[in-house]
Amino acid sequence: MHAIRHHAFGPADLLRLEQLPDLEPGPGQLRIAVEVAGVHLLDTSIRAGESFGAGDPPELPVVPGREVAGVVDRVGDGVDGSRLGQRVVAHLGFAGGGYADQAVVDASRAHPLPDHLDAPTAVAAIGTGRTAAAVLEFAEIAPEDIVAVTSAAGGLGTLLLQGARAVGAAAIGIAGGPDKVALAARYGADPALDRRTPGWIDDVAAHGPLTLVLDGVGGEVGQALYDRLAPGGRLVRYGWASGTPNAYDDPQRRVVDVLGPPIMSRLAEFERAALDAAADGTRVPYVGNAFPLADAAAAHRALEAGATMGKVVLLVERSAR
Repeated sequence: MHAIRHHAFGPADLLRLEQLPDLEPGPGQLRIAVEVAGVHLLDTSIRAGESFGAGDPPELPVVPGREVAGVVDRVGDGVDGSRLGQRVVAHLGFAGGGYADQAVVDASRAHPLPDHLDAPTAVAAIGTGRTAAAVLEFAEIAPEDIVAVTSAAGGLGTLLLQGARAVGAAAIGIAGGPDKVALAARYGADPALDRRTPGWIDDVAAHGPLTLVLDGVGGEVGQALYDRLAPGGRLVRYGWASGTPNAYDDPQRRVVDVLGPPIMSRLAEFERAALDAAADGTRVPYVGNAFPLADAAAAHRALEAGATMGKVVLLVERSAR
């Protein structure tokens, strides 16, 4: 098989396409001929050796990536042979292995895809979508809420905007740059504000008392929005892409942390909810950037530079499988 690996922690240029032995599914497992693999900001911090999320540092060399979609081409003992040829999507967990033309996973974790759901959208739903499903549940958005969404043009942000608007809440999208602002508006932000524009935070306050912040950025943006929360409001935190996890301490404006223990035991539930929402059009992920598998390093550089919009994926050409 062909896979992207890195043998040390460091810059994106360490990601190399290599030929490795084919994978064989064990008992209860199936093998996926991968068509699309998801790329996550966490992948870049793991590759750099800076942060490993809720997992342990991987043993090197490692094949990054945890989200894949494709076709079942081999099954292990105990797996129904009728699954051969089935289109599936799976989250591989913290072990990685997604940046490759083959992936092995427990059969119970490979979700069948309806015919009308394409592989890139499914990959976005199985990872980013499941996080969005969890954030929206913990946020308990009500129609009277005025919601601010950070990184509103990202894969998660566009889903959260859809979720807020679906219940009738007002949604303010915070993004960086005119193209991202336009995308946030397309996905329901009204208004969509450019955090690079001086005075953007004053424009937030002009649209009424802010009652809810959905934040995966932290840093100055997260702090500014928290400071504008009305008494009784809440901030739902699902990361700090800025690198700065703020310490909030106002008892009148509570903070709800979503990642980690609150959702770990319910991941399969959130995956199913995200896939159902993508299939029925309730919350459809936006896949904004697709790179060939061999260009994984370029995908990482684009993510780290903030030059992407929506979900980033890697496409596996048939000749590479």
